[in-house]
Amino acid sequence: MGVKKIMSKFLLLLVLVTATIFAYAADLQTAKSSGLVGEQLNGYLGIVDASAGGDVRTLVKDINAKRKAKYEAIASQNSTSLETVELLAGKKAVEKTQPGNYIQTATGWKKK
Repeated sequence: MGVKKIMSKFLLLLVLVTATIFAYAADLQTAKSSGLVGEQLNGYLGIVDASAGGDVRTLVKDINAKRKAKYEAIASQNSTSLETVELLAGKKAVEKTQPGNYIQTATGWKKK
C-alpha cells in the first residue's frame, strides 16, 4: 500500500472521529438544553427527566464512562482519591453550566 493511500485512509479516519466527537457534543447540548440531563455535584451527568429515551441514557452512560476514566487518570497522576477529583470536577461543571440548563443541588435538580 502506498504512502498516499495510507495518508488518505488516515485522513478519512480522522474526519470520521472528529465528526463523531462533534455529534456527541451536539447531542449533549441538545439533551441539556431540552432539560433531559444535567450536571451533578459528583462530576457526572444525571438524568433530569425520567422520560428521557434510551438514546439519551446511552449518551449519558458513555460520557460518564469517559469522564470516570479521565478522573481516574487525574487522581493517579496527582496521588489523590477519585472522589476528590470527582467532587472538584462536579463543582467546575456546575459553575460552567449555562443559564437555563439543569444542575444538581443538595435538594434536587434546579435550573441555573
